[in-house]
Amino acid sequence: MARILAVTNQKGGVGKTTTAVNLSACLAALGQRVLMIDLDPQGNGTTGCGIIKREALPTVYQLLIGRSTLAQARLKTDFGFDILPANRELAGAEVDLIDMAGREYRLRDALAPALGDYDFILMDCPPALNMLTVNGLTAADAVMIPMQCEYYALEGLTDLVATLKKVRVHLNARLEIEGLLRTMFDPRSTLTQQVSGELVEHFGDKVYRTIIPRNVRLAEAPSYGKPVIAFDRLSKGAQAYSALAQELLDRQAAMGATTELAGASGQPAKGRLV
Repeated sequence: MARILAVTNQKGGVGKTTTAVNLSACLAALGQRVLMIDLDPQGNGTTGCGIIKREALPTVYQLLIGRSTLAQARLKTDFGFDILPANRELAGAEVDLIDMAGREYRLRDALAPALGDYDFILMDCPPALNMLTVNGLTAADAVMIPMQCEYYALEGLTDLVATLKKVRVHLNARLEIEGLLRTMFDPRSTLTQQVSGELVEHFGDKVYRTIIPRNVRLAEAPSYGKPVIAFDRLSKGAQAYSALAQELLDRQAAMGATTELAGASGQPAKGRLV
């Protein structure tokens, strides 16, 4: 059964799309069955996987409004994982979904028949709390939060955690924080080091050990329509996302072991709070 992760942050430019594309490719390279869903009308995740947006039909838009199924809309990439693409017409979903019954659950319900086809489903959410993001959060088991280690990022994180708590109360009781990912990390910056330390102090093991550095190859790879491991496997960016994929798998294994142990002892497993 697939574990569904929403890669989200209400602040833009923090590496959500970069993370969704490259983590999908790295998980696939480790033998995982992966579906990436591009929920951003800009469609950058789609082009970053080598898909021409204007030729990608049907897309996640048709899936959300009920004009296609997941089997009809998903595409195979050249990098070992599937993608549910997006283009500009996805911007119209906000209006089209308003009068639809169960509009917050459209994505969750559309994914249900295919959960057994994948090990991971990663969703690249737009940098706004709109109906697309709500659909992503309602469908997700957990959220991965990419963030830069700067002052404004801490303010944005506080707002995001409050939003996640509301979604958990009203729409998706199982939603949790999978982890906080430090991106575009510059170890030479004193402020970066301070903010990183505060994150670890306040969120503990919710902060991934893996840190994604500033890396020119990560910035260049999308212009070639490739994840960074297909563009330059030896780059620091490729090595970092490969390490993140392995850390994610290790966490998954540890979580499964904890659940089994709790079941054997007759005690309920402790849930993780948002």
